[in-house]
Amino acid sequence: MRKREIQDLAVEELRNKEAEMREEIFRLRMKRTTSSLDNTMLIRNRRKELARIVTFLHQKQGGETK
Repeated sequence: MRKREIQDLAVEELRNKEAEMREEIFRLRMKRTTSSLDNTMLIRNRRKELARIVTFLHQKQGGETK
């Protein structure tokens, strides 16, 4: 998901996307432990996307990101 796409989402959509990303990261970690995950870079990429989503969520809610 691109930066522009994330910026255009509403707060509720960002919260839903955050929950989806957390679930996906969990599933990828489980696959990695069972050795059925071929591309381990997926976990890293999803974590970066999650960080972007959380950052924009905080900005839209008016909170400072630290």
